[in-house]
Amino acid sequence: MIFSKSFGYAVRGLLYIAWKQDEKSYVQAGEIAASLAAPKHFMGKILKNLAKHGVIHSVKGPTGGFTTNSHSLNISLLEIMEITEGLLSFHNCALRLKQCNASNPCPFHTRFEHVKSNLKSVLSETTIRDLLKESKVDFVDSISTSISVLD
Repeated sequence: MIFSKSFGYAVRGLLYIAWKQDEKSYVQAGEIAASLAAPKHFMGKILKNLAKHGVIHSVKGPTGGFTTNSHSLNISLLEIMEITEGLLSFHNCALRLKQCNASNPCPFHTRFEHVKSNLKSVLSETTIRDLLKESKVDFVDSISTSISVLD
C-alpha cells in the first residue's frame, strides 16, 4: 500500500506548522510549500482541507496563515489519511478484483489482510505529537529531503 501525495504533504505540513509554532503564530502556505519543496497551490489546498476538518486553524490575509489548535497534535495518522484520501484502500482488493472478500478471497487476500490490519493499527496509534517527539535536529531538512526522494 502506497500513501498518496496528499497524505504525505498533509503530515509534513502539520509537522512543519507545529515545529514553527515556537517562532510565530501563523505560518503561511507559501512558506510551508517552499520549505518542504511542495507545490504551493497543492499544499494550500491540502491545508485548507485540514482547516475545514478542524485539524488546524486558518486566518486569511497578509498576516494570516495556519496554526495548530487543541486537536492538531493529537490527531492520528489514520484520521489524516481519512481526510486526505479516504480509507478505501483498506477495503479494496490488492489485486483490484471486484468480488474479493473473506468468503470469496483472491489468492493474495489472506496475506494482505494481515498487512492492512497492522498498517491500520500503526496509523491509528500514531499521532502528530508522536512524530514530533523525534529529535528536531535538521527537522525541516529531513522532511524536505523525504519529499524529494518520494516524488
